[in-house]
Amino acid sequence: MVGEAVADYRSALEAGGEPEETLLDVKIELPVDAHVPHDYAPGERLRLQAYRAIAAASSEADITAVREELTDRYGKLPEPVENLLLVAALRLLARKVGVADITLAGANVRFSPVELRESQELRLSRLYPRTVIKHPAKQILVPRPTTARIGGKPVVGRELLTWTAEFLTTILDN
Repeated sequence: MVGEAVADYRSALEAGGEPEETLLDVKIELPVDAHVPHDYAPGERLRLQAYRAIAAASSEADITAVREELTDRYGKLPEPVENLLLVAALRLLARKVGVADITLAGANVRFSPVELRESQELRLSRLYPRTVIKHPAKQILVPRPTTARIGGKPVVGRELLTWTAEFLTTILDN
């Protein structure tokens, strides 16, 4: 799960030292299987190197370079590693739009801090009608997408990451 990957990600950051510039620390807690499997990169040192490389990625080009390096070194990326790279890309997008926390909160996905302009609020209410905007807390709670309108299961994994990136782009990235 992402929680395990985050712990490994943080320990990789600590092992590599402090980044030179202070970037917005983005917390993403969504139900996604995102990690470097033991059978993909054998040995803790190699897995930490992979996490460190992913943690150091500060652009889409960096993520692409890490993807190519991992593929070159260990072979085709398994789904959990692809998901980890998608989480890294989502973290970059969240940082760009100023969102520090993306967390599953019951039947909603919580985004914070978020301060919306009137035009963004109108777009949000039109595209995501049951969204709750908490102005004092600078949070928005967006209903988690499901596989079908009636009787559908909540979306998880890569589909949830894709939906989250689309949401950030559609509502906040302008």
